[in-house]
Amino acid sequence: MKTKPFTTGIKIGVAAAIMAIPTLVNAQQPANDVTAPLHLLQPDYPTPYGAKSTQEIKATIDRIYNFLEKTTPAGLIDNKTKQEITDLKKLNENTVFAPGTFRLTSYEWGVTYAGMLLATEATGDQKYADYTNKRLKLIADIAPYYKKELAKNSKFPSPVHGFLIPHALDDGGAVTASMIKAQRAGSKTDLRPLIDHFMDYISTKEFRLTDGTLARNRPQPNTLWLDDMFMAVPALAQMGKLTGDVKYYDDAVKQVKQFSERMFNSQKNLYMHGWVQSIEEHPQFHWARANGWAVMTMVELLEVLPKDHPGYNMVLNQLRAHIKGLVAYQDGTGFWHQLIDRNDTYLETSATAIYAYSITRAINRGYIDKAAYAPAALLAWNAVATKVNDKGEVEGTCVGTGMGFDPAFYYYRPINVFAAHGYGPVILAGSEIILMLKNNQFEINDSSLQLKASK
Repeated sequence: MKTKPFTTGIKIGVAAAIMAIPTLVNAQQPANDVTAPLHLLQPDYPTPYGAKSTQEIKATIDRIYNFLEKTTPAGLIDNKTKQEITDLKKLNENTVFAPGTFRLTSYEWGVTYAGMLLATEATGDQKYADYTNKRLKLIADIAPYYKKELAKNSKFPSPVHGFLIPHALDDGGAVTASMIKAQRAGSKTDLRPLIDHFMDYISTKEFRLTDGTLARNRPQPNTLWLDDMFMAVPALAQMGKLTGDVKYYDDAVKQVKQFSERMFNSQKNLYMHGWVQSIEEHPQFHWARANGWAVMTMVELLEVLPKDHPGYNMVLNQLRAHIKGLVAYQDGTGFWHQLIDRNDTYLETSATAIYAYSITRAINRGYIDKAAYAPAALLAWNAVATKVNDKGEVEGTCVGTGMGFDPAFYYYRPINVFAAHGYGPVILAGSEIILMLKNNQFEINDSSLQLKASK
């Protein structure tokens, strides 16, 4: 299905109506509710209104792809001689990834890898999946050498050091989830050794509270970071699908349940960013991107969780409550604010992209009412698309953020086009919107965007 942007049609309709006014009334008579169809006047929208065409959306994704393909090469060099290394027998302590703008093993790039895989699914263009498969193959190809060297010396310099000797879920949870997705999608590279390695870390080595909830000891002892739902649960869920072992599903469901019991505000239907076991009154800062990680986690879990699993309905209901809360705070521009419930904080791109993806995927999977939520998702995409500049850079993304217990910390976090968190979510959002547009029609009905009802 080809969907044309509706804003053009509206403008034509308004122009025709306004041109017709002189034939109805005296030219000197002012237009009013009797003499002119004022309801057709075009609002001065700050963000394009209506459904973009799939071609327009792909063009936006392509700008990002071209930028990333150019700025994040899949290669190795000797950092001492600056010579390219193509022979894996020549790996040494001076080997590093070829210089690029973004890190190939960061959790943000795990999201980008997943986004590229989805872009191929949505568009049929293989180049996106090739981007992911080429880089994951490079990581897999060099890992055996460095695993052997690190076994002898844990400080041996390695471009994949964090993944092989992790100290936090950030070091590989999102990348592992993307590896499993790539493996399931038919990657010709054997990624299973790396998958098994990091899944063992998540399941047996990462710090947890006594009830098994994944936690950290920073910035305070026994702290829950909402971000960690995403850093672990999608990998656990994908591993359950890959292996059929219910223990991974059980752990994934437990994490969603226990994080939500502690951190979800049922009045606002939003999550707080952090929870510290020793604090009696928990400061509630509803940071946008952390809420994005949470809502994406639940969508990703439901994607593979068997419907007869005892935790399925709990996760589904939690997702619905969270989406209801998020949509209630969407700004008229289509964006969400850095602190969701504080509209004097800046409008933030990466969170808006995550919400656009997650809400749309929930629509496409039938978890939520598409007539009620699709217009909000399309508005969010239109907002995000305005932040992809001509170079393919994503603007307006908050840089990496720790945890704070005062508003200034969140209000004044910098934004930067090189904040890697924005790229994967925008690709995911655009791809999922394309899939929705292929299976649904939208129209401007009485000036507002509506799902076109089937007859």
